[in-house]
Amino acid sequence: MTTPTTRSPTAAEIAAINARHLIETPLRPADLLFVFGTREDVDERVDEACRLWRAGYFRWAIVSGGVTPGSALSECEIIVSAMVARGVPADIILREDRAMNTGENVIFSLPIIDRALGLANIRSVICLGNTWTARRYPMTLHRHWPEVEKMLVMVDSFKTPRALWHTDAEFSRRMLNEWDKIEPYRARGFIAEWPESETRNR
Repeated sequence: MTTPTTRSPTAAEIAAINARHLIETPLRPADLLFVFGTREDVDERVDEACRLWRAGYFRWAIVSGGVTPGSALSECEIIVSAMVARGVPADIILREDRAMNTGENVIFSLPIIDRALGLANIRSVICLGNTWTARRYPMTLHRHWPEVEKMLVMVDSFKTPRALWHTDAEFSRRMLNEWDKIEPYRARGFIAEWPESETRNR
Protein backbone atom coordinates (compact mmCIF):
# COMPACT_ATOMS: atom_id res chain seq x y z
CA MET A 1 0.00 0.00 0.00
CA THR A 2 1.39 3.40 -0.96
CA THR A 3 2.10 5.77 1.91
CA PRO A 4 0.34 9.09 1.27
CA THR A 5 2.72 11.90 0.43
CA THR A 6 2.58 14.82 2.84
CA ARG A 7 5.80 16.63 1.85
CA SER A 8 5.94 19.87 -0.07
CA PRO A 9 7.52 19.82 -3.53
CA THR A 10 10.78 21.56 -4.19
CA ALA A 11 11.12 24.16 -6.92
CA ALA A 12 13.08 21.61 -8.96
CA GLU A 13 10.32 19.03 -8.59
CA ILE A 14 7.66 21.52 -9.64
CA ALA A 15 9.62 22.37 -12.76
CA ALA A 16 10.33 18.72 -13.57
CA ILE A 17 6.71 17.63 -13.09
CA ASN A 18 5.39 20.45 -15.24
CA ALA A 19 7.90 19.69 -17.98
CA ARG A 20 8.18 15.91 -17.88
CA HIS A 21 5.05 14.50 -16.22
CA LEU A 22 2.23 16.80 -17.36
CA ILE A 23 2.90 16.08 -21.00
CA GLU A 24 0.57 17.42 -23.62
CA THR A 25 0.45 15.76 -27.02
CA PRO A 26 -0.93 17.10 -30.27
CA LEU A 27 -4.41 15.59 -30.47
CA ARG A 28 -5.69 14.09 -33.70
CA PRO A 29 -8.26 11.41 -34.55
CA ALA A 30 -7.26 7.98 -33.24
CA ASP A 31 -8.40 4.43 -33.79
CA LEU A 32 -9.04 3.84 -30.08
CA LEU A 33 -9.84 5.78 -26.92
CA PHE A 34 -8.48 4.00 -23.83
CA VAL A 35 -10.48 5.14 -20.80
CA PHE A 36 -8.71 4.20 -17.59
CA GLY A 37 -11.09 3.45 -14.72
CA THR A 38 -11.37 5.75 -11.73
CA ARG A 39 -13.29 6.55 -8.57
CA GLU A 40 -12.21 10.20 -8.78
CA ASP A 41 -13.76 12.77 -11.11
CA VAL A 42 -15.87 10.23 -12.99
CA ASP A 43 -18.13 12.91 -14.47
CA GLU A 44 -15.17 14.83 -15.84
CA ARG A 45 -13.80 11.71 -17.48
CA VAL A 46 -17.15 10.78 -19.02
CA ASP A 47 -17.70 14.35 -20.22
CA GLU A 48 -14.33 14.36 -21.96
CA ALA A 49 -14.88 10.95 -23.55
CA CYS A 50 -18.20 12.16 -24.93
CA ARG A 51 -16.66 15.42 -26.15
CA LEU A 52 -13.95 13.48 -27.97
CA TRP A 53 -16.59 11.23 -29.54
CA ARG A 54 -18.70 14.13 -30.74
CA ALA A 55 -15.61 15.79 -32.18
CA GLY A 56 -14.68 12.63 -34.10
CA TYR A 57 -11.50 11.79 -32.23
CA PHE A 58 -11.95 8.00 -31.98
CA ARG A 59 -13.62 5.09 -33.76
CA TRP A 60 -13.59 2.63 -30.89
CA ALA A 61 -13.23 2.88 -27.12
CA ILE A 62 -12.26 0.54 -24.33
CA VAL A 63 -13.15 1.25 -20.72
CA SER A 64 -11.14 -0.63 -18.10
CA GLY A 65 -11.71 -0.86 -14.35
CA GLY A 66 -12.86 -3.39 -11.80
CA VAL A 67 -15.06 -3.29 -8.70
CA THR A 68 -13.58 -1.12 -5.96
CA PRO A 69 -14.40 -1.13 -2.22
CA GLY A 70 -17.70 0.50 -1.41
CA SER A 71 -19.28 -0.09 -4.81
CA ALA A 72 -21.32 -2.97 -6.18
CA LEU A 73 -20.51 -1.90 -9.75
CA SER A 74 -17.23 -1.96 -11.60
CA GLU A 75 -15.59 1.28 -12.67
CA CYS A 76 -16.08 0.01 -16.21
CA GLU A 77 -19.83 -0.43 -15.78
CA ILE A 78 -20.28 2.99 -14.18
CA ILE A 79 -18.30 4.82 -16.87
CA VAL A 80 -19.74 2.89 -19.83
CA SER A 81 -23.32 3.42 -18.64
CA ALA A 82 -22.70 7.15 -18.35
CA MET A 83 -21.02 7.35 -21.76
CA VAL A 84 -23.90 5.55 -23.44
CA ALA A 85 -26.47 7.71 -21.62
CA ARG A 86 -24.69 10.76 -23.04
CA GLY A 87 -24.68 9.55 -26.61
CA VAL A 88 -21.69 7.31 -27.27
CA PRO A 89 -22.91 4.18 -29.13
CA ALA A 90 -22.73 1.11 -26.90
CA ASP A 91 -21.53 -1.08 -29.75
CA ILE A 92 -18.27 0.84 -30.20
CA ILE A 93 -17.25 0.47 -26.52
CA LEU A 94 -15.21 -2.54 -25.41
CA ARG A 95 -15.33 -3.46 -21.73
CA GLU A 96 -12.75 -4.71 -19.24
CA ASP A 97 -14.11 -5.06 -15.70
CA ARG A 98 -11.43 -6.82 -13.62
CA ALA A 99 -8.47 -4.42 -13.48
CA MET A 100 -7.50 -3.01 -10.09
CA ASN A 101 -4.55 -0.86 -11.14
CA THR A 102 -3.05 0.81 -14.21
CA GLY A 103 -0.90 -2.18 -15.12
CA GLU A 104 -3.92 -4.48 -15.06
CA ASN A 105 -5.91 -1.93 -17.08
CA VAL A 106 -3.48 -2.49 -19.92
CA ILE A 107 -2.64 -6.18 -19.43
CA PHE A 108 -6.29 -7.27 -19.17
CA SER A 109 -7.47 -4.98 -21.98
CA LEU A 110 -5.02 -5.98 -24.70
CA PRO A 111 -6.51 -9.46 -25.29
CA ILE A 112 -10.00 -7.93 -25.43
CA ILE A 113 -8.87 -5.38 -28.00
CA ASP A 114 -7.09 -8.08 -29.97
CA ARG A 115 -10.12 -10.37 -30.09
CA ALA A 116 -12.54 -7.61 -31.05
CA LEU A 117 -10.45 -5.47 -33.37
CA GLY A 118 -7.00 -7.01 -33.86
CA LEU A 119 -4.08 -5.18 -32.26
CA ALA A 120 -2.43 -4.84 -35.65
CA ASN A 121 -5.42 -2.83 -36.87
CA ILE A 122 -4.99 -0.20 -34.14
CA ARG A 123 -2.34 2.35 -35.01
CA SER A 124 -3.17 5.15 -32.59
CA VAL A 125 -4.59 5.38 -29.07
CA ILE A 126 -5.73 8.30 -26.93
CA CYS A 127 -5.19 7.62 -23.22
CA LEU A 128 -7.78 9.34 -21.02
CA GLY A 129 -7.26 9.61 -17.29
CA ASN A 130 -6.53 11.72 -14.22
CA THR A 131 -4.28 14.76 -14.50
CA TRP A 132 -2.06 13.67 -11.61
CA THR A 133 -1.38 10.21 -13.09
CA ALA A 134 -0.49 11.92 -16.38
CA ARG A 135 2.22 10.24 -18.43
CA ARG A 136 2.09 7.00 -16.38
CA TYR A 137 -0.90 5.95 -18.51
CA PRO A 138 0.94 6.01 -21.86
CA MET A 139 4.15 4.79 -20.18
CA THR A 140 2.26 1.71 -18.97
CA LEU A 141 0.69 1.23 -22.40
CA HIS A 142 4.10 1.68 -24.04
CA ARG A 143 5.57 -1.08 -21.86
CA HIS A 144 3.09 -3.62 -23.25
CA TRP A 145 2.18 -2.15 -26.64
CA PRO A 146 5.14 -0.14 -27.96
CA GLU A 147 4.06 -0.21 -31.61
CA VAL A 148 0.99 1.99 -31.30
CA GLU A 149 1.08 5.80 -31.36
CA LYS A 150 -0.03 7.25 -28.03
CA MET A 151 -1.71 10.52 -27.18
CA LEU A 152 -2.68 11.75 -23.71
CA VAL A 153 -5.74 13.62 -22.46
CA MET A 154 -5.95 14.52 -18.75
CA VAL A 155 -8.96 15.68 -16.72
CA ASP A 156 -9.61 16.76 -13.14
CA SER A 157 -12.12 18.75 -11.11
CA PHE A 158 -9.64 21.04 -9.39
CA LYS A 159 -10.23 24.76 -9.82
CA THR A 160 -6.48 25.30 -9.64
CA PRO A 161 -4.81 25.65 -13.05
CA ARG A 162 -2.84 22.53 -13.95
CA ALA A 163 0.56 24.22 -13.90
CA LEU A 164 -0.16 25.56 -10.40
CA TRP A 165 -1.01 22.15 -8.91
CA HIS A 166 1.56 22.70 -6.16
CA THR A 167 -0.52 25.57 -4.70
CA ASP A 168 -3.42 23.23 -3.85
CA ALA A 169 -2.71 20.84 -0.98
CA GLU A 170 -4.80 17.92 -2.27
CA PHE A 171 -3.74 18.39 -5.90
CA SER A 172 -0.12 18.46 -4.75
CA ARG A 173 -0.53 15.31 -2.65
CA ARG A 174 -1.97 13.36 -5.57
CA MET A 175 0.62 14.65 -8.01
CA LEU A 176 3.58 13.82 -5.78
CA ASN A 177 2.21 10.35 -5.02
CA GLU A 178 2.18 9.61 -8.75
CA TRP A 179 5.48 11.32 -9.49
CA ASP A 180 7.16 9.24 -6.78
CA LYS A 181 6.03 6.03 -8.51
CA ILE A 182 7.68 6.73 -11.85
CA GLU A 183 11.28 5.69 -11.17
CA PRO A 184 10.47 2.63 -8.99
CA TYR A 185 7.93 1.43 -11.56
CA ARG A 186 10.39 1.94 -14.39
CA ALA A 187 13.10 0.02 -12.47
CA ARG A 188 10.68 -2.88 -11.91
CA GLY A 189 9.65 -2.98 -15.56
CA PHE A 190 6.05 -1.89 -14.98
CA ILE A 191 6.39 1.09 -17.33
CA ALA A 192 8.64 2.09 -20.22
CA GLU A 193 10.04 5.45 -21.24
CA TRP A 194 7.62 7.18 -23.52
CA PRO A 195 9.62 8.47 -26.53
CA GLU A 196 10.24 12.18 -26.59
CA SER A 197 9.47 12.12 -30.30
CA GLU A 198 5.82 11.40 -29.44
CA THR A 199 5.50 14.27 -26.99
CA ARG A 200 5.42 18.00 -26.77
CA ASN A 201 6.27 19.14 -23.25
CA ARG A 202 4.01 21.59 -21.52
